[in-house]
Amino acid sequence: MSIWAGLFLFFLTVALMEAFAYVMHRWVMHGPGWFLHESHHRPRTGKFELNDLYGVIFAVPSIVLIWGGVQGGWWEGYAWIGAGIAAYGAIYFGFHDVIVHERVRTRYLPKSSYMRRIVQAHRLHHVVSTKKGTVSFGFLLAPKPEVLKAELKRRGRAGVRASTGSDRMFAEK
Repeated sequence: MSIWAGLFLFFLTVALMEAFAYVMHRWVMHGPGWFLHESHHRPRTGKFELNDLYGVIFAVPSIVLIWGGVQGGWWEGYAWIGAGIAAYGAIYFGFHDVIVHERVRTRYLPKSSYMRRIVQAHRLHHVVSTKKGTVSFGFLLAPKPEVLKAELKRRGRAGVRASTGSDRMFAEK
């Protein structure tokens, strides 16, 4: 396989992973997988939460595909696809765990309109502490915060938790 074909598979996989993550987040994590994901919508009491198991679960296909494409005698494109899944996981970790939830402390402050938008959209997702009624399920693509706030208001703010000091951006104006 040419390097260009491999890179195409890699970047295509990274892009398609956003759609996969949206589907998994909306209909699995906020559906039958809520028993793990619920911990992510509650205040964390330690370094880890049950929701972290999703990272392990989603890493398995990546590892298997990379191994199969490099060592297992499978089609080598699988290694590129596995690497794309791993790259999306790294992007997700950087965005979600480091920037949004600050599980790794940095001095980074979102300055671009894109970064402020996706951070605020994800935080608006977290103002709802219940399985139903949440908004914004993507990680790298998100509706405008005004649209999300309007949707939360339209739903009667069902499941919206009490505001904390860090939630000032969600207050009604």
